[in-house]
Amino acid sequence: MLISHEREKLIQAVIYFAQKTERCGKVKIFKLLYFLDFEHYKITGRSVTGLKYSAWKMGPVPTELFDELESPEPDMAEALEISEIPTYRGKPMLSLKPIKEFSSELFTKRELKLLERLAHDYKETNADDMIEATHLENLPWDKVYNKESSPQAEIPYEYALRPNEREEMIKMIREREEMIGAIG
Repeated sequence: MLISHEREKLIQAVIYFAQKTERCGKVKIFKLLYFLDFEHYKITGRSVTGLKYSAWKMGPVPTELFDELESPEPDMAEALEISEIPTYRGKPMLSLKPIKEFSSELFTKRELKLLERLAHDYKETNADDMIEATHLENLPWDKVYNKESSPQAEIPYEYALRPNEREEMIKMIREREEMIGAIG
C-alpha cells in the first residue's frame, strides 16, 4: 500500500524554509511553498505538499494552511512556534520559528535540491518581492487572477506546464493514478 507523506513534507518544508531564510513570515512561506509545489509539478506531474493554492490579490495562497496558522493542528504546533512580531511598517507579521530540526528522510533527492535552491535564491528576499515574483505575466497566478478574472479561484497545477508539455504530462499523471488505484 502506498502511503502519502504530504502533510509531513509540508511541515518539514516549512521548517526548512524557516531555518534557511531570513524574515520568514506567513507570506514568504506561502510563496516558497507555491514555488516548491509548482516547480516540482512542472518536472514530475505532482506537487510536494499536496496543497491547493487560490489566486488572491497578493498572490497564490494555500488556503488550508492560511486557515490553520490561526489555530494549528497538534503536529504543526509541535514543530513550529507561530507568533506575531512587529515590523518596520508597524503592521505585525506572523513569524514562523522551528521548534524541531528539519528532517530530510521523506524527501527525494530532486525535492531536496529544489528546497535548497529556493531557500538560497530567496534567502534575503522580503515578502513584498516574493509577491512580485508570483505575479509575473503568464505564470499560473496571473492566468487565473488576471487572464481569467477569477480572484479567489483555485490555481490548477497544470498551468505550470507549457501548452506543448501539458498533454504529455496529463497522460503520465493519469497513468500513475491508475497504477496507484490498481495497487490499492
